[in-house]
Amino acid sequence: MSQVLPGAHGAPVTGHVPVLRLGEILLVTLQGDLYDSTAQQLQEDLAETIVRSGATGVVIDVSGVEIVDSFLGRILAEIAGQTGLLAARTVLVGMRPAVAITLVELGLTLPGVHTALSTEVAMDLLRQQAPSSRFGGLRQESQ
Repeated sequence: MSQVLPGAHGAPVTGHVPVLRLGEILLVTLQGDLYDSTAQQLQEDLAETIVRSGATGVVIDVSGVEIVDSFLGRILAEIAGQTGLLAARTVLVGMRPAVAITLVELGLTLPGVHTALSTEVAMDLLRQQAPSSRFGGLRQESQ
């Protein structure tokens, strides 16, 4: 089952960023540079969508992003932190070498953000690591 949640994209993105639901995984594709307000709106929209849909994972494709500044890096880290608190995981895909270099130069390690080389690999990773059970937003990990 896939469902597109409200949003629009362009370069730079000025409105909502579309969120595609693929089963229990949400897919977000960033196109162009994000304005600060759009990045903050994405953060809020993802948190609400995770709670409403019960998603267990979020894939954020940044292959369309040319520049990542400290603000966007912080937003990505905060998204990962929020999804973790909501019993979901975040995987970042499509990172350009220049973006990775910039993040390292800025000292942004993006704690809580997993990376994958492709969306397909990210989806497989999230499916394999999906929580075995969810109850009221709590995740029980098997040991």
